[in-house]
Amino acid sequence: LLGDNIYGDTRDMAKLREKWNKFDSFVEFQKLRSKCRLLAVWDDHDFGENDAGLEYPAKVESQQIFLDFLDEPQDSIRRKSPGIYDSITLGPIGKRVQFILLDTRYFRTSLKRATMRKSGNGPYEPNDSKKAELLGIEQWKWLEQTLRAPADLRIIASSIQVLSSNHGWETWGNFPRDRRRLLNLLRLRKGASIIISGDRHSAEISQFHLPDGFRLLDITSSAMNQRQRPNSEENTYRIGDKYFNENFGLIEIDWSQKKPSVEVSIRDLQGDSQIKHKLDFNLK
Repeated sequence: LLGDNIYGDTRDMAKLREKWNKFDSFVEFQKLRSKCRLLAVWDDHDFGENDAGLEYPAKVESQQIFLDFLDEPQDSIRRKSPGIYDSITLGPIGKRVQFILLDTRYFRTSLKRATMRKSGNGPYEPNDSKKAELLGIEQWKWLEQTLRAPADLRIIASSIQVLSSNHGWETWGNFPRDRRRLLNLLRLRKGASIIISGDRHSAEISQFHLPDGFRLLDITSSAMNQRQRPNSEENTYRIGDKYFNENFGLIEIDWSQKKPSVEVSIRDLQGDSQIKHKLDFNLK
């Protein structure tokens, strides 16, 4: 789950908890939870307020409610430290998948309003100030250490898009210093990594490609509860089309060669593929 799983939008923690309980009560969702492990990050509406960051006054309480929803153990480090970021590695040597779950809310400084809003764009613009932060000091330290752990494929979950940064809504592009820092970290690791993101109420696949061979996908899948009105929004990194109806994302990994190859797809609610792309990390 990549965020906006509920529309909490409240500072009343009883109401926020009630909305998480309602989501958890759906029979279909209970069936899903009974059959597979659930990994999740939050976005602004799960966090508690539209486009909110560190200024949200109930973030400490909201964190505990979110972790209650995930059935996080009471002695978990996620309950004892600020923010909901986490990582887990699954699979044997040669097939290790490291899931890195980022928190783009708890530590994020306020967004910068655009001096002149472009037609069709959102209200924000990049903030290159040294004081503008997305992940915060402690989460960056943790991320740098986490990326040193051995893995054959890394899947990095960010509630907001990392690559697409032209649209003026929430994106890592609003924090260009942090965006550059993340891309440089992943490039220096020289391993197989992909990003999954949500937030946009639509779906698309973006690819970043450098001459040195570094390639990175950002698969945006969002959402099963809200759809975006079709538009011609710009994304210079987009591969193929954009999909505007309810959807979910699927990642299929082929381990038959030395390095994995990954096929990612956007599926409609009937499970039919609407967008797909294959990235083979064995190719230069």
